[in-house]
Amino acid sequence: MDEKNPFAKIKEGVSVEELETFARKYTTEVFLILAVIIATISSIFDFFTGPGWSLSFTGIGAILSLAFPETIVKIQRKILDLIAKPEKSMQITVGIVRLIIALFIPFFLFAEMGFLAGLGFHRYMRHSAMPKTQPFERAKDKDEEHL
Repeated sequence: MDEKNPFAKIKEGVSVEELETFARKYTTEVFLILAVIIATISSIFDFFTGPGWSLSFTGIGAILSLAFPETIVKIQRKILDLIAKPEKSMQITVGIVRLIIALFIPFFLFAEMGFLAGLGFHRYMRHSAMPKTQPFERAKDKDEEHL
């Protein structure tokens, strides 16, 4: 393999063993990627529900997470704590359930993405509105206020 060319691995291909190692290490992420792909295909081709439902629920999820960020964060943390358990059997079970949901009711998965998008936007807006000072400068200002 050519040390200077970072894309040499792509040209050579990926072995099955490397794919299995990656899938074992990132089980939750692999299932989530597959679920998003399946939900997108299911929505586009109107297998069970159309793209209108998926788009509507994405918007509703974003609006709710912008309106009630603390409540949505608590709910998301509980869900992610359940999903991120170290037991592989739990990860695989949740992944399979997510794949089934993605096929039959994909708008549910898109609502989850809407929640995450709204929370991300809310967090970005709060952090970008903060003054751009160094942390130690803020601490100095607080000390002077109390004097």
